[in-house]
Amino acid sequence: MFLTKRQLQVLDFLRSFLERFRVAPTLDEMAAHFKVSRITIHEHLRSLEDKGVIRRTKNRARSIELVEQHAPEVPPGLLLPILGLVRAGAPCQPFENPEPFDLANWIRDPSDYHLLRVAGESMIQDHIADGDLVLIDRRRAPIDGDIVVAATPDGDVTLKRIYREAGGVRLQPSHPDMQPLRYASAEVRGVVVGLIRKF
Repeated sequence: MFLTKRQLQVLDFLRSFLERFRVAPTLDEMAAHFKVSRITIHEHLRSLEDKGVIRRTKNRARSIELVEQHAPEVPPGLLLPILGLVRAGAPCQPFENPEPFDLANWIRDPSDYHLLRVAGESMIQDHIADGDLVLIDRRRAPIDGDIVVAATPDGDVTLKRIYREAGGVRLQPSHPDMQPLRYASAEVRGVVVGLIRKF
């Protein structure tokens, strides 16, 4: 598929905006970023939609979605070395036993996964901090106690441990000062299977 230079720039902007804010930009925000008119942005989006790169819902704000096959994929055979064991307790002699760690084996099918950036400290006792990236398996069936991305009946999305209880579900934070959220139902949009933190 051929995309023009400007279409690629628009696509890159969409990816970055969605990753950072977890919602799509408006036409005005995109026009301001590229210093062009709303009509010009609309034409670029229509071209991307015609080429199957994005999809939109008519008459709904912030409805731009990236089509899955154009989402970033983990390259096959992305190997990093595990060089051994280091203790987090008392100091000791280093133990080195190099072995390869293949991220492509850890992530079976890249189309099943995506990353979300964490905002807030509600899962801090599970060592998930503000600004971390969590790896989400959107096809895995959750079990009680899993950390999940859950959509509540009022339309909000949150990261919590899920427990099924009589009459509904409990979304449990991992923070001593926060209370659990209880709903008759909640839509699980994925299970946390990994954590990425950049220092």
